[in-house]
Amino acid sequence: MYNPTVARLTYRALLGRRRAAILFVLPALLIVISAAVRSFSGADDQVAADLLGNFALATMVPLIGVIAGTGAIGPEIDDGSIVYLLAKPVKRSTIIVTKLIVAIAVTMAFSAIPTLIAGFILNGNGQQIAVAYTVAALVASIAYAAVFLLLGTVTRHAVVFGLVYALVWEALFGSLVPGARTLSVQQWSLALAQRIGENGVISSEVGLPLAMILLVGVTGLATWYAGQKLRTLKLAGEE
Repeated sequence: MYNPTVARLTYRALLGRRRAAILFVLPALLIVISAAVRSFSGADDQVAADLLGNFALATMVPLIGVIAGTGAIGPEIDDGSIVYLLAKPVKRSTIIVTKLIVAIAVTMAFSAIPTLIAGFILNGNGQQIAVAYTVAALVASIAYAAVFLLLGTVTRHAVVFGLVYALVWEALFGSLVPGARTLSVQQWSLALAQRIGENGVISSEVGLPLAMILLVGVTGLATWYAGQKLRTLKLAGEE
């Protein structure tokens, strides 16, 4: 289910000069803001939780997921080069799983690591805030990568739809409409962060058992359906 050649090509596509520069912007901004906040306000648990929750988890992680998830396969479908990959004796499910693993790894590296660094800068991991949000970022990276990889296989406008979900559904509707929070990857990952954090400094609208079921279910379903769409794409190309 993992092909090193496909992985190498995907890493090369995701970490090319232009895309890598974009991936570095948000993590660098988070760390700079965290250092500035710490210098002005000192170590404050609530400030740390607010910044990591509102910027790192709610903005940075989904945006990096959009770049990594859609970029893992979308450009190949758009320019037609995916046909050459499909012509190789590699199972379509292996292609999808390999690209998903790469997208997850890139999303985790560019979101979870900066989140941990920022958390230690802000309050030295007081109340386990840095670790809690880092774990949340790791878990969210998996679901975001799967969802946005799926978008990359079903539409040429995957980035647009990904941004709409990340910025409109989760950031806007998730903050205004209570029912929408149940269908939010951010809230699912916050449920785990809430369990790790101390003294109720982190809260989620979704219970942990339901959150874990939804995370696993959405990730598995998105991965499976992406594989089905890739098989359909192969048949269409042959015709």
